[in-house]
Formats: sequence, structure tokens, C-alpha cells
Amino acid sequence: MAQQILCHQRTRLSYKDAFGYVIPIGGTSLMAWVTDEGMIGTAGFDIEALANAGVPAAVVGVSEESTLDNLDSLMDAEVRAANLPAVQRRVEIGMSGREALNRM
Repeated sequence: MAQQILCHQRTRLSYKDAFGYVIPIGGTSLMAWVTDEGMIGTAGFDIEALANAGVPAAVVGVSEESTLDNLDSLMDAEVRAANLPAVQRRVEIGMSGREALNRM
């Protein structure tokens, strides 16, 4: 069995830092960018459970011509779903993951 590696990286947003995580699970990976107040991630995250804890969160997805194959692609992907705490911070469906993170 091949060794699975957790990936962690840091990037600077407009006014804060975000930390990116890739968590290999079976033949796929969960990916997320997390700030001090919220997160964007792939569809494997339960953003409604995070809403119950008051955490703004959004799920990002890709268009037909792109894929979610690395952390940078999450920043460029479109917000497909957002929980109430994220909506209260003006996160909207269709905006980029980077723009959503800047609002969280």
C-alpha cells in the first residue's frame, strides 16, 4: 500500500493568512482552505454541521473545463453552497473561493 501524505500549506489573502490542507482518504482527497474564522472545501465537508458551531463555510466546485486537483484550484473554483454564517458575511454562490475566503 502506498503511503498517504497529509499536505499543508500557507498563503496570504488580502488581510489574513489561510492554511490549506489535503487529506488523502482511499482513492480521493478532501481539500480545504481555512482562515481564523471560516473555510472553503470540497464536497466532503458538512458545512451545515459547521453552521451549528457558528463557523462560516462554503463548498466549492469546478466548471466543465477545470478540475479540483490541488489547493490552488480551490481558490479559483466557484462557490456551489454556503452555510448561513457564510451568507451573513456576504459569501455568494458563483463567487471564487478566494473571494469567499477573503470575506470569512
